[in-house]
Amino acid sequence: MSTIPDNLQYTKEHEWVLASGNIFRMGITDYAQGALGDIVYVQLPKVGDLVTADKVCGEVESTKSVSEIFAPVSGKIVAINDSLNAAPETINSDPYGAGWLAEIEVAQPPAGLLSAEQYRQITA
Repeated sequence: MSTIPDNLQYTKEHEWVLASGNIFRMGITDYAQGALGDIVYVQLPKVGDLVTADKVCGEVESTKSVSEIFAPVSGKIVAINDSLNAAPETINSDPYGAGWLAEIEVAQPPAGLLSAEQYRQITA
């Protein structure tokens, strides 16, 4: 059973976001990291990149497969988690904490994100 914190919002593609004003921190869910297995590499967008909700903005490589990361919201990348370059397995051990991927500054509140309860229903 994967962990799905109630204070986050989610996408159907298994990303999570935590809003702090107009900055949205994103990562992949516990469900996604569990399905991927041992993560060995992560390709993140660059600071300053513009990303569009539901479009590919990076990828995660595991011992099983390569999976695309989809932007959960549209906006500008204002921070990335550089520590994942040296320790991508952090995503496996702490997907909602130290395993965050990037922070996106949004111009307007995003639509279409799922609540924790809605995400539980699609992963049940």
